[in-house]
Amino acid sequence: MQRAKFALPSMVTLMSIACGFGSIVISVDNAMEGVASDYRLAAVLLVLAGVFDALDGMVARATNTQSEFGMQLDSIADVMNFGCAPGLLLYCWGFQKLGLDHPTLLRLGGMASFFFVACGALRLARFNVNVGRTDPRYFVGMPITAGAACVASVVVAWPDPAMSALRGILIVLLLFVVGSLMVSTVRFPSSKQKKSWGALVVLAINLGLLAWLQALYFVLFFLVYIVGTLALNLAWKQGWTGVAPPVIYDDETA
Repeated sequence: MQRAKFALPSMVTLMSIACGFGSIVISVDNAMEGVASDYRLAAVLLVLAGVFDALDGMVARATNTQSEFGMQLDSIADVMNFGCAPGLLLYCWGFQKLGLDHPTLLRLGGMASFFFVACGALRLARFNVNVGRTDPRYFVGMPITAGAACVASVVVAWPDPAMSALRGILIVLLLFVVGSLMVSTVRFPSSKQKKSWGALVVLAINLGLLAWLQALYFVLFFLVYIVGTLALNLAWKQGWTGVAPPVIYDDETA
């Protein structure tokens, strides 16, 4: 029973990996056919991988089975689920069919997808070495899970593969912008912020918007999330302290 208890968080992490791998398989199999519903399913699997990623930590804390092995497995899973899988999804969805008429865009899309994956790996490495050395109320750079969900939300909203050069260029910009945010030093609020009645009101508003906008809600959410975070960081630079700014530690790795 004791061994089984320690294996439980790792089993949840493996479920997350299964979702990420399933997304990769669907993206590759659908690259030439370009079926919109399959691309949406691949994107939804990434969201489900994120759910399991959150659950494994909760299970480990609930059963008091946190371990170095679990931390390493979780980090490896994050690279595949939220780096490689969304990068490949965006490459297949955004550039495979488009590349038949625009081969240069196909190559540019490959580079943009790799840029996203590389930034995700760098973001995770920095997070691992900065554990306990940054203000826990804020993430340094966009979390890789949020970055993956951000690009996946675009596929959920518009699952038909890109067929115009303009749309391909916009997808390239999306990958470069989100990748750059992950390796930036912009402070993104974390879930460890103090809870308040205001947070419950915001949650209720978001649930209402989800029911109204459905698939488009996620694109709107991440647009507000990014713009609001950038505005907050700019306000801190101007000396505003209406929201407590992060504490900067001397030994923090940039």
